[in-house]
Amino acid sequence: MSGLKPWKSVEEQLAILKSRGLQVGNESAALNYLKRIGYYRLSGYWYPMREIDTVASQQKQGPIRTDRFVAGSYFENVVKLYVFDKKLRLLALDAMERIELALRVDVAYLLGKKDPVAYMKQACLHGNFSKRILQKGKNRGKTEHQLWLDKYNIQLDRARREPFVQHHANKYFNKLPIWVAIEIWDFGLLSRIFDGMQYADKNQIAQKYGLADGKILAQWLRSLNFIRNVSAHHSRLWNINVLELSPCPAGWPKMKNTRPFMYFAVMAHLLTVICPNSSWISRLLELLHSYPVSGNMTLTLEDFGICSDWEKWLLREQE
Repeated sequence: MSGLKPWKSVEEQLAILKSRGLQVGNESAALNYLKRIGYYRLSGYWYPMREIDTVASQQKQGPIRTDRFVAGSYFENVVKLYVFDKKLRLLALDAMERIELALRVDVAYLLGKKDPVAYMKQACLHGNFSKRILQKGKNRGKTEHQLWLDKYNIQLDRARREPFVQHHANKYFNKLPIWVAIEIWDFGLLSRIFDGMQYADKNQIAQKYGLADGKILAQWLRSLNFIRNVSAHHSRLWNINVLELSPCPAGWPKMKNTRPFMYFAVMAHLLTVICPNSSWISRLLELLHSYPVSGNMTLTLEDFGICSDWEKWLLREQE
């Protein structure tokens, strides 16, 4: 346990921030935010306001920040950025709910036509997913499909008290047809089973969304699952490094696939098919225009990954 920082009261926390150059207009409000949100969670929002150590950054070939804040950094802007990020997460979850439900139905409708329990049968899925044995790691000796079924069964156990699960347990010996089973899938299960479908099936669903093939949509779903998990766990989203990457689609403006904006553009693209009359894109534009920290040039929407003509691009998706 040696080396851990000692516990500090919220008053001491605020004093530390002030000593490092963070300006505080309303100390009572600042103490309240530290009590309700927490020093560590808020630190992700003031981190980019800290000065860069140019010498150390050159040696490490990457930005190294000191404890000192850039001149003109305000605690109030930290809170505004936190609230902006919260609204961004809520928009992501709103989009993800619609996308998840629509894709569940797409998958269930197509696979269910083959067999009511196609998700359990190797012959209804791609061989790389259902038959290829993993040779390395902790899952050695299993197939991706077996791992998927393990996670599905965990979800099924958690849903045992649901009346529709009890009904099928009693009448059909725990066999849920896919159009029922989708009700207990999470986004991760959905993205993995989609990736494990046969090429023709994936392509058929992808074409509904104006995509050339199912591989692109499978990549999108993995990336969106990452965004969803970040949002659902109340983590910082606006300038996060996306770890589950999809390539920027051909024909799109150049976008950083390591930043969230491209994946919000993906959400916009999918929503124009799923619910074309939705106000989601307009709400996203309104939120981005309200970006709150224009007075501090260390924090800009560039950190979100916006591309040139980003507004025109999103509006084009809405047409």
